Amino acid sequence: MYSSGTPPHKRQRLDSNSAANGTPKLPPLSLSILGVEPMDEFIKEIADFVHHMIVNRPTHIQGNIEVEAKVGILRDKGPGGTPGGRIALPVLVETIIAPDSISCMFESNMTAHQHKHYNTLLNNLKMSSTSSPSPVDYHHLYHIDTFYPSEGREREKIRVTRDEKSGNVVECIRKIKLGDLNIYSPKRNADWRVSVNLEVPEQHPVGSSIMTRRKDRLSYTHEEFTIDLTQVTKSTSNGAVPRSHPLELLLMTASRRGDPHVSELERAAFDELIRAFVNNARILVRNSTDSWH
Repeated sequence: MYSSGTPPHKRQRLDSNSAANGTPKLPPLSLSILGVEPMDEFIKEIADFVHHMIVNRPTHIQGNIEVEAKVGILRDKGPGGTPGGRIALPVLVETIIAPDSISCMFESNMTAHQHKHYNTLLNNLKMSSTSSPSPVDYHHLYHIDTFYPSEGREREKIRVTRDEKSGNVVECIRKIKLGDLNIYSPKRNADWRVSVNLEVPEQHPVGSSIMTRRKDRLSYTHEEFTIDLTQVTKSTSNGAVPRSHPLELLLMTASRRGDPHVSELERAAFDELIRAFVNNARILVRNSTDSWH
């Protein structure tokens, strides 16, 4: 899988020992004049955002924190909220957009060709990792989601997820959106969005559902992250909706790393966790092809 992460070769210099034996060697080079590497502001901004969403979540509601990065396209918002073309900002490289600073919408979808492209990349990665100390795990899941209105909460829905084959309930939750952070990538074919949500367990609702969707999901797990490549088919009272192909990266332990009740070692590893999360999101974005929607 393409990473674009190889640093450029440095100009060779000779030290006294290498000059004597004729073998050119690079002397050690300090990270900076202070001997330390300045903190990466991009990663710190995302870490601060995720941490702020976690510690400021509603304390009277018990639920699980979900941190995810979705790969897609940032589009101009047209009349009546209709999606326009991809946004164009006066920046040269990957940029975090200040929340609510521009009128745009995020579309998490891709073509079937792009879906196949990522499926091939991730399958190859899984097969090549079998002898690795950190192998990639894989599951093929078939789920049916049924959505019900949440009483007194017009913008929130209760989602009942069942295993398609057995019919067993996998989970019944209400998802509360805590915040989004959009990242524009002008040098790539796709952008990405970091979202933090609170998933609240609920009792199975009664009454009529308002929407059903079938998820054919390829799920790849590596260390503390899961990459979900899904084909989604929705059905509403108005009929079927065209199939969509979202690509999501899930961080499974973010709340524990920021929890004051866990060990200092785990809390101190939060920035390292977000760094790996950002790196994984960047690799997915940089492997996007020109066939994106």
